[in-house]
Amino acid sequence: MPTGKKPAEGTEKRSGRRSSLTVRDNRTGGEYEIPIERGAIRALDLRQIKASETDFGLLSYDPSFQNTAACQSGITFIDGDAGLLRYRGYPIEELAGRKSYLEVAYLLIYGRLPGRTELANWLHNITYHTMVHENVKKFMDGFHHDAHPMGMVVSTLAALSTFYPEAKQIHDSEIRQRQIHRLVGKIPTIASFAYRHSLGMSYIYPDNDLSYTANFLAMMYRPSWTARYDSDPVLSKALDTMFVLHADHEQNCSTSTMRTVGSSLADPYVASAAAAAALYGPLHGGANEEVVRMLQEIGTKDKVPQLIRQVKAGKRRLMGFGHRIYKNYDPRARLIKEAAESVFAITGKNKLIDLALALEKVALSDDYFIKRRLYPNVDFYSGIIYQAMGFPTDIFPVLFAIPRMSGWLAHWQEMLMDQEQKITRPRQIYTGPRERHVPEEAT
Repeated sequence: MPTGKKPAEGTEKRSGRRSSLTVRDNRTGGEYEIPIERGAIRALDLRQIKASETDFGLLSYDPSFQNTAACQSGITFIDGDAGLLRYRGYPIEELAGRKSYLEVAYLLIYGRLPGRTELANWLHNITYHTMVHENVKKFMDGFHHDAHPMGMVVSTLAALSTFYPEAKQIHDSEIRQRQIHRLVGKIPTIASFAYRHSLGMSYIYPDNDLSYTANFLAMMYRPSWTARYDSDPVLSKALDTMFVLHADHEQNCSTSTMRTVGSSLADPYVASAAAAAALYGPLHGGANEEVVRMLQEIGTKDKVPQLIRQVKAGKRRLMGFGHRIYKNYDPRARLIKEAAESVFAITGKNKLIDLALALEKVALSDDYFIKRRLYPNVDFYSGIIYQAMGFPTDIFPVLFAIPRMSGWLAHWQEMLMDQEQKITRPRQIYTGPRERHVPEEAT
């Protein structure tokens, strides 16, 4: 049996040893040397490992992609064990509160913080595209009065594809940038329209004199077009910080969906609609909504021990704790917890915060959670702040989608520029009947 192909030329060496993996196939006795690049092996290198000449070759089985890298990306770095999050190399702690969301969005999409002229042009392009076509309003009017706002956002994003057919020219850089401006600019407008539709209120048009978050708050809460609404600058700033913290988070469910749909060369409107649909789920963008509902169900601090016992007995989940990636305190949760003080100084303390702090204290002192490294994640405190700012729980996933749009677009554009990327097509391990035949009918 052949010993497999030689390692690729230029493969890394460490401590005088070749950076490769030697695999022995006990079925055949064959040995294979597989190069290790950037801490990973290429899955296709496993195909050479065969039990016979007619064998398809070895596959790796990884349900839910728990240990599979589907791409190389230079956008977001996460060290879950150390609790680190960096956008394009910048620590999240240095960006949150010091750079505006739109500056961070530019960073994610273009790989650098904008200079003064670049920022002015970027802000102009985003502001110019906040308005939506009048027929978009008519489209949204067709939803039932009690439709979930996130369902309306998902559908309307997909509908934008029909308003901008040029978007299909994804390899034209100028056209592609125009769609990026449109999506970042229009997503707050669509989100506010969805909210006001659910209340039976008239839509409020964007105000180009306001900042990104102040404009969004005005479109949400302004009583009417003729009435005046001045959002508190502290709340606008806090919301902007929340948007920075939610802008991107590596290859999560919605981002990988954006890349998957985009790999078929679909336009960014339908791709972002698919990403928003993935975000809609309670295990992703709806998790902070579930945290608030859990805290409301607990009601008082004296019921916290009972909840902890139920969680440890496997009878229920503790929402807002634990993360697939983080095995340390989620850095975003710490920053949101700090931002809560400025919000509560304006709105008054949300009564759920004391309950949340009590729950966190009990959980972090219990060996059950310590051994499993279950710490509060970004969803644990974000919903409490959103509720204090007057947002209803069913708008929480929408508040996640607004800032995450920049992250989705950054990954979509990076995927298009990556020469190694092809249309996504995972393999499967077939477990059904090998072959069956339809019985002949009796004559």
